[in-house]
Amino acid sequence: MKRLDFEQRHEYLVCVDSDGCLLDNMELKHKECFTPATVNVWNLQPVSKYARQTAEFVNLYSRSRGWNRFPALVRTLDLLFDRPEVKEVGLEKPDLSALRRWIETTPTLSTPALRVYCAEHGIEDGVLRQTCAWGEEVDANIRRIVRNIRPFPNVRAALGRIAQQADLVVVSATPNEALTRELKACGIVQFFNCVAGQETGTKSESIRLAMQGRYAPDHVLKVGDAASDYKAAQDNGVLFYPIVPGMENESWKTLELTAFPTFVEGSYRGERMDGYLAAFLSYLPETAPW
Repeated sequence: MKRLDFEQRHEYLVCVDSDGCLLDNMELKHKECFTPATVNVWNLQPVSKYARQTAEFVNLYSRSRGWNRFPALVRTLDLLFDRPEVKEVGLEKPDLSALRRWIETTPTLSTPALRVYCAEHGIEDGVLRQTCAWGEEVDANIRRIVRNIRPFPNVRAALGRIAQQADLVVVSATPNEALTRELKACGIVQFFNCVAGQETGTKSESIRLAMQGRYAPDHVLKVGDAASDYKAAQDNGVLFYPIVPGMENESWKTLELTAFPTFVEGSYRGERMDGYLAAFLSYLPETAPW
């Protein structure tokens, strides 16, 4: 793949996640768009209470927060059907093996890519078709419901400060169309050199494509609200700054006044970054509480 197409203006690069990081839309999207589609398309009405609880744990309140929708769906269904309360109801777990294979082999984790895959291979697998229907219902819900979104209060000031010394790229698992629409609607798209959403590739791939031939790893900072953002930074050997769920305003203020200045000074890696990371991970458990 070619590198991302944008003009380099600075020697530093800051890659920022969107949902739940820049934009205060994570709870809205998952509670009003994703989870209702999951209950509806996967016929989970008899266990809707547990389906909602499991989906919110996976997507909002655990280390899998911020995962691409398809691996997150698999984790949700795995955890849900393993719950004693769900086993007692007697629902049959769908066979996810074909979906797992596609997730492991596809270069692009998106609903259009899955649709093309099914068409090109003549696949009639019920679960893959069901996954397409689920993805389309999620996107329809988002188009219908998600509006009037705002960035977190201290985002605009922080982006203005960062843009003076670093190039800015959005690196997100959100589909490009929805991502660009939301950034434009809330008036912050102008801060970014480039927007790299779901169709560009994984977060790790998008960072690599943004860096390629331009920036040294120590001159790149990934900003995100999920453990997957940290992993994407690790995959590329770059630095990481967390936006802590529930403490977004404070996190952006600290980024503007403390973390970003030490990043460009070259003193961020080490004790300072490790301290932010430890505090961040303490908010995101790995094990479900039930």
